[in-house]
Amino acid sequence: MTSKTQGYIFALLAITIFSLQDAISKHLATAYPPIFVTMIRYWAFAFFTIILASKMRGGIKATARTKRPLLQVTRGVLLAVQVVLAITCFAMIGLARSQAIFSATPILIALLAMPILGERVGWRRWAAIGAGLFGVLLILKPEGEFFDVKLLLAVISCFNFAFYVIATRLVSRDDSSMTSFFYTGVVGGVTMTLIGPFYWSWMSPGDWGWMALVCVTSISSHYLLIRAYDVLDAAAVQPLTYLSLVYASVIGMAVYDETLSLNTIIGSIIVVAAGIFTVWREHVVGSRATAAN
Repeated sequence: MTSKTQGYIFALLAITIFSLQDAISKHLATAYPPIFVTMIRYWAFAFFTIILASKMRGGIKATARTKRPLLQVTRGVLLAVQVVLAITCFAMIGLARSQAIFSATPILIALLAMPILGERVGWRRWAAIGAGLFGVLLILKPEGEFFDVKLLLAVISCFNFAFYVIATRLVSRDDSSMTSFFYTGVVGGVTMTLIGPFYWSWMSPGDWGWMALVCVTSISSHYLLIRAYDVLDAAAVQPLTYLSLVYASVIGMAVYDETLSLNTIIGSIIVVAAGIFTVWREHVVGSRATAAN
């Protein structure tokens, strides 16, 4: 088996487990505060990152060494906020519709990368950005007389994650991926520990079992994603992440009795197509720039 084949297998397994984690998180967030659920999940994640860092060359001290401490802390806080927002969206809006809106993230990243990263965007990517935003508007289109304000939470979550990805791109210019991963887990864990206890809830024994499963899926999915990125670049992995929308739709309808409107289906197809093209085009432009240098 080639290393790239293994990489794709790791990526598919990671995305599948992430989707199961989202489904369980939705179940827990309907009964307990999303901040509390996120805190317990981050405790497991932070423990995993510390153990992983301790096994790296130079140990935790070397892994934690960063040239961009403020940016690393900002990244960690942004992702912790993102997890809270996402879990809240799953509980309030539903898995399928939330993931449909989240699918616009690569389009927002391309849009925000211009003023923040100074990246140039040609007419092809502009066309994809426009198409993707049109797809989001279709998903958000009111089905009755009034606009569902709760959908704006998913839009805010989408922007928050886009800023996290851009911050990750910025910090990757100076720090290793393992250093960034370490700060993601530890800073997020500290952030949630400062806030989460105020939302502490006593869980039933059965729900503690579900929470334990969330922690296991959090650790395993992140580990598999790291293994995938060891042999694949982001342009290869990103299109596979849209499977999350398929998984969310199936689980949402089969387990949680969610329904998908025609607008959501059409909008999702447009957003996914535009997102895949945007990622592919960024990869092509980046490869040309590398070759030129």
